[in-house]
Amino acid sequence: MRFSPGYGLTLTAIILLFYGCINLGPDYSRPDLGIETPSSYEYAPAGTGSLVIEDRWWEIFGDRELNDYVEEALRNNWDIKQAAERVLEFRARYVEVRAERFPEASVSGLKDRRLVDGGDFNDNFIVDTYELTAPASFEVDLWSKLKKASQAAWADILEQEEARRSIAQTIVAETISLYLQMEAVERRLQIAEQSIKAFRDSLRFVETRYRRGLVSVLDVRQARRVLAEAETIVPQLEQELGTIQQQMFILLGRYPETRAPRTQPEDYYKLLPPVPPGLPSELLWQRPDLRAAEADLQSLNYLIGVAKARRLPTITLTGSYGVTSDELSDLLQSENIIWNLTTGIVQPIFTAGRLKAGQRAAEARYRQGVAEYIQTVLDAFSEVERALLTRETQLDRRTREVRFLEEARATQRVAENKYIRGLVDYLDVLNAQITRFQAEDSLVLVDLAIYENRVAIHRALGGGWGMPDPVEIPDDGIWFDF
Repeated sequence: MRFSPGYGLTLTAIILLFYGCINLGPDYSRPDLGIETPSSYEYAPAGTGSLVIEDRWWEIFGDRELNDYVEEALRNNWDIKQAAERVLEFRARYVEVRAERFPEASVSGLKDRRLVDGGDFNDNFIVDTYELTAPASFEVDLWSKLKKASQAAWADILEQEEARRSIAQTIVAETISLYLQMEAVERRLQIAEQSIKAFRDSLRFVETRYRRGLVSVLDVRQARRVLAEAETIVPQLEQELGTIQQQMFILLGRYPETRAPRTQPEDYYKLLPPVPPGLPSELLWQRPDLRAAEADLQSLNYLIGVAKARRLPTITLTGSYGVTSDELSDLLQSENIIWNLTTGIVQPIFTAGRLKAGQRAAEARYRQGVAEYIQTVLDAFSEVERALLTRETQLDRRTREVRFLEEARATQRVAENKYIRGLVDYLDVLNAQITRFQAEDSLVLVDLAIYENRVAIHRALGGGWGMPDPVEIPDDGIWFDF
């Protein structure tokens, strides 16, 4: 259907006047969790205090080598690099979807050669026709279908960016945990070596007394048994250390290697800065996985509007502007200008319920997203509360473990003195020695649990105590706003 130029321009103006004014689909709002959440966490330290932003929260451990490992992981980890490329992919997808809201234009060149019949008295002759046109088409977004689609694509970008942050946060936490485990195994190896040395000294002492006829062969056998049992622990710890080191180097993007255990100081344990009192529950919303889940929910919400708009009429404008001539030299002459403007409208009438089913499916996907989002939030609250509860119990446990170790060392000294004077059996000495070294090993594991719990608290809260800056996507000429 073709219109006169005046009619076409008038119709186009009317359409553009109402362009984008009809907004189908529900406006997004954060769904109600259906439960009452407290203003602060139940197991957070009591009181009030100021929150200090800790972007590099792992520095609280005061270990320069650990800081270097984390920075290397953030630079070289392949999971993080893959997530970053996925963000770029979704940015490009957004540009593709966003482009649907703008006219599409192209340039077309044509040379047509045809044979013309000269009639009864003239010979046939060949005529060349040259044409240069610029066709264009434009879909009027009367129902905001294209706008909603671009908004959904934008939300997908934000979801992928938050997913990238979540992966980076996971890699940081895993790097720190592996480093702490590596140090703990090295300390346990030192304790095992110290116990082996002590049991060897005890064996030599008992063998000397046996040769002098002061003790029975049973004491010698018991001393050898305890020494042999202690020596079996070292290979297990060496294997555990090597496995942890290989996992660490994989996170750093390196070849999985092993290295000799380092010597750890006796006073390795340092009290970490306290968790700020009265942690507000709003800190939970800085978690990137929650922000990613909400961005996905926003995208699903916008797609409902897209599905609704597909059931309504589609209005398109198509046209072209160009020149045509039988002579190439005359192609650009003003009298050879040609143009046309066409307005089309398509209204789905019968689709066997396909479009309505598509809308219902979009609405169902949104409701699924709401359920998944609420469950994710509840799981996040649970992680924070569990980590804070564990912190209290582990600190209390360490106090008891330190007291137990002190008593074990004192018991060992008493048992050795009494054995020398012949007042107790050697089995009492061995039991006291075993208990002492087991207490030292247990204390290392408790210290590791306390440190790893601090990692779990930061991870559950999305990093440091402060709220991070919002996601920013740089404007490089193709990333458009709404």
